[in-house]
Amino acid sequence: MSDEFVGSSDPAYEAKVLMISVAARMAGMHPQTLRQYDRLGLVQPGRAAGGGRRYSVRDVVLLREVQRLSQDDGINLAGVKRIIGLERLLEEAQQRVARLEAELDAAYRRIAELEALARFPGSDLVPTNRTSTALVVWRPRRPER
Repeated sequence: MSDEFVGSSDPAYEAKVLMISVAARMAGMHPQTLRQYDRLGLVQPGRAAGGGRRYSVRDVVLLREVQRLSQDDGINLAGVKRIIGLERLLEEAQQRVARLEAELDAAYRRIAELEALARFPGSDLVPTNRTSTALVVWRPRRPER
Protein backbone atom coordinates (compact mmCIF):
# COMPACT_ATOMS: atom_id res chain seq x y z
CA MET A 1 0.00 0.00 0.00
CA SER A 2 1.75 3.08 -1.21
CA ASP A 3 0.38 6.08 0.61
CA GLU A 4 1.90 8.69 2.89
CA PHE A 5 -0.25 7.45 5.79
CA VAL A 6 0.68 3.77 5.69
CA GLY A 7 2.36 2.71 8.91
CA SER A 8 1.41 5.92 10.65
CA SER A 9 1.48 5.79 14.44
CA ASP A 10 -0.78 8.83 14.80
CA PRO A 11 -3.92 7.84 16.77
CA ALA A 12 -6.01 10.02 14.41
CA TYR A 13 -4.99 7.64 11.59
CA GLU A 14 -6.84 4.78 13.31
CA ALA A 15 -9.81 6.76 14.66
CA LYS A 16 -13.13 5.63 13.16
CA VAL A 17 -14.65 9.09 12.67
CA LEU A 18 -15.39 9.50 8.95
CA MET A 19 -18.98 9.10 7.77
CA ILE A 20 -19.51 6.81 4.80
CA SER A 21 -20.09 9.71 2.40
CA VAL A 22 -16.82 11.40 3.43
CA ALA A 23 -14.82 8.16 3.29
CA ALA A 24 -16.31 7.33 -0.12
CA ARG A 25 -15.41 10.76 -1.49
CA MET A 26 -11.85 10.50 -0.08
CA ALA A 27 -11.44 7.02 -1.58
CA GLY A 28 -12.93 8.06 -4.90
CA MET A 29 -15.84 5.63 -4.92
CA HIS A 30 -19.59 5.41 -4.39
CA PRO A 31 -20.88 4.81 -0.82
CA GLN A 32 -22.65 1.66 -2.03
CA THR A 33 -19.25 0.25 -3.04
CA LEU A 34 -18.04 0.80 0.53
CA ARG A 35 -21.06 -1.09 1.83
CA GLN A 36 -20.26 -3.97 -0.55
CA TYR A 37 -16.63 -4.03 0.61
CA ASP A 38 -17.87 -4.07 4.21
CA ARG A 39 -20.12 -7.08 3.47
CA LEU A 40 -17.18 -8.88 1.80
CA GLY A 41 -14.95 -8.18 4.82
CA LEU A 42 -12.44 -6.09 2.89
CA VAL A 43 -12.83 -3.22 5.32
CA GLN A 44 -14.24 -3.18 8.86
CA PRO A 45 -15.77 0.20 9.71
CA GLY A 46 -16.68 1.17 13.24
CA ARG A 47 -20.24 1.98 14.21
CA ALA A 48 -21.69 5.22 15.52
CA ALA A 49 -24.26 5.27 18.32
CA GLY A 50 -27.08 5.32 15.76
CA GLY A 51 -25.58 2.39 13.82
CA GLY A 52 -24.00 4.40 10.99
CA ARG A 53 -20.68 3.26 9.59
CA ARG A 54 -17.55 5.19 10.59
CA TYR A 55 -14.24 4.89 8.75
CA SER A 56 -10.68 5.83 9.64
CA VAL A 57 -7.96 7.31 7.45
CA ARG A 58 -6.40 3.82 7.46
CA ASP A 59 -9.67 2.46 6.03
CA VAL A 60 -9.59 5.10 3.26
CA VAL A 61 -6.01 4.12 2.38
CA LEU A 62 -7.10 0.49 2.28
CA LEU A 63 -10.10 1.33 0.08
CA ARG A 64 -7.82 3.13 -2.37
CA GLU A 65 -5.61 0.06 -2.51
CA VAL A 66 -8.63 -2.20 -3.10
CA GLN A 67 -9.67 0.07 -5.98
CA ARG A 68 -6.16 0.09 -7.45
CA LEU A 69 -5.80 -3.69 -7.27
CA SER A 70 -9.23 -4.39 -8.71
CA GLN A 71 -9.39 -1.68 -11.38
CA ASP A 72 -5.79 -1.13 -12.44
CA ASP A 73 -4.42 -4.64 -11.92
CA GLY A 74 -7.62 -6.54 -12.79
CA ILE A 75 -7.63 -8.66 -9.62
CA ASN A 76 -11.01 -9.97 -8.50
CA LEU A 77 -12.26 -9.10 -5.02
CA ALA A 78 -11.47 -12.57 -3.61
CA GLY A 79 -7.87 -12.08 -4.75
CA VAL A 80 -7.80 -8.56 -3.34
CA LYS A 81 -9.05 -9.87 0.02
CA ARG A 82 -6.30 -12.52 0.04
CA ILE A 83 -3.60 -9.98 -0.89
CA ILE A 84 -4.70 -7.59 1.85
CA GLY A 85 -4.77 -10.41 4.39
CA LEU A 86 -1.24 -11.42 3.43
CA GLU A 87 -0.07 -7.80 3.63
CA ARG A 88 -1.48 -7.60 7.16
CA LEU A 89 0.34 -10.80 8.13
CA LEU A 90 3.54 -9.42 6.65
CA GLU A 91 3.18 -6.16 8.58
CA GLU A 92 2.59 -8.07 11.84
CA ALA A 93 5.61 -10.30 11.15
CA GLN A 94 7.80 -7.26 10.43
CA GLN A 95 6.71 -5.65 13.69
CA ARG A 96 7.47 -8.86 15.59
CA VAL A 97 10.90 -9.14 13.96
CA ALA A 98 11.64 -5.53 14.95
CA ARG A 99 10.62 -6.28 18.58
CA LEU A 100 12.72 -9.45 18.65
CA GLU A 101 15.73 -7.62 17.17
CA ALA A 102 15.41 -4.99 19.90
CA GLU A 103 15.30 -7.73 22.56
CA LEU A 104 18.33 -9.42 21.00
CA ASP A 105 20.25 -6.12 20.96
CA ALA A 106 19.41 -5.64 24.64
CA ALA A 107 20.63 -9.17 25.41
CA TYR A 108 23.90 -8.55 23.54
CA ARG A 109 24.39 -5.30 25.46
CA ARG A 110 23.84 -7.17 28.73
CA ILE A 111 26.37 -9.82 27.73
CA ALA A 112 28.88 -7.09 26.88
CA GLU A 113 28.28 -5.49 30.28
CA LEU A 114 28.87 -8.81 32.02
CA GLU A 115 32.01 -9.46 29.99
CA ALA A 116 33.28 -5.97 30.85
CA LEU A 117 32.69 -6.69 34.54
CA ALA A 118 34.66 -9.91 34.19
CA ARG A 119 37.69 -8.05 32.83
CA PHE A 120 38.05 -5.67 35.77
CA PRO A 121 40.68 -6.63 38.34
CA GLY A 122 39.13 -7.82 41.53
CA SER A 123 36.07 -9.17 39.76
CA ASP A 124 34.97 -12.65 40.73
CA LEU A 125 33.39 -13.44 37.33
CA VAL A 126 35.42 -14.70 34.40
CA PRO A 127 34.34 -16.38 31.15
CA THR A 128 35.07 -20.10 30.95
CA ASN A 129 36.11 -19.93 27.28
CA ARG A 130 35.64 -17.73 24.20
CA THR A 131 32.71 -19.68 22.70
CA SER A 132 30.59 -19.85 25.83
CA THR A 133 28.59 -17.20 27.64
CA ALA A 134 28.89 -19.13 30.91
CA LEU A 135 30.65 -17.39 33.79
CA VAL A 136 32.37 -18.99 36.77
CA VAL A 137 33.58 -17.64 40.07
CA TRP A 138 37.36 -17.30 39.94
CA ARG A 139 39.33 -17.96 43.07
CA PRO A 140 43.12 -17.66 42.88
CA ARG A 141 45.11 -20.66 43.95
CA ARG A 142 46.66 -20.49 47.36
CA PRO A 143 50.39 -20.76 47.38
CA GLU A 144 51.60 -24.22 48.25
CA ARG A 145 53.38 -24.55 51.60
